[in-house]
Amino acid sequence: MTSVSTNDLKNGWTLVLDRNLMQVIEFQHVKPGKGPAFVRSKLKNVRTGSVVEKTFRAGESVERASIDKRDMQYLYRDSGDFVFMDNETYEQINVSPNTLGEASNFLVEGSTAILLMYGSEIVSTELSASVELVIAETEPGIQGDRVSGATKPATLETGLTVQVPLFLEIGELIKVDTRTGNYISRA
Repeated sequence: MTSVSTNDLKNGWTLVLDRNLMQVIEFQHVKPGKGPAFVRSKLKNVRTGSVVEKTFRAGESVERASIDKRDMQYLYRDSGDFVFMDNETYEQINVSPNTLGEASNFLVEGSTAILLMYGSEIVSTELSASVELVIAETEPGIQGDRVSGATKPATLETGLTVQVPLFLEIGELIKVDTRTGNYISRA
């Protein structure tokens, strides 16, 4: 960990405050007409996702966390856990679905993800903007039912349920947005 001044804060940096990992969402340097300057910031707790506002004195020292981005490949599920392999060292690690959060809905065997690690703790997962998944279960489209924009639920190979157009059938490959979980198009 390195000590940095609050005057040097940047969006996206991760700080260690009271043993919590806090990511800087936004900050603003304020120099009032009277009194000392200060830094008003909005911080997101990396572990819980809660957002807090915190004010620092200008020039105050804070600890910057060293977050390691590791390119990993998802191999298979092992008794509920996801098994990932580091693409550089070929080391395998087990990751619980709770740690991955929503990212677990978009992982298929062989796909890659970037795991952000603080020491040996996984603090976040980054995926590509969209993934291609196979429809595992959906109702058949009814002939003549072509209402503009009509959708039906479809369960994908990962277990995620999304709304898809009526013409899509079981076994078709579709693109899904990993940020919103919405159907984009046929693959």
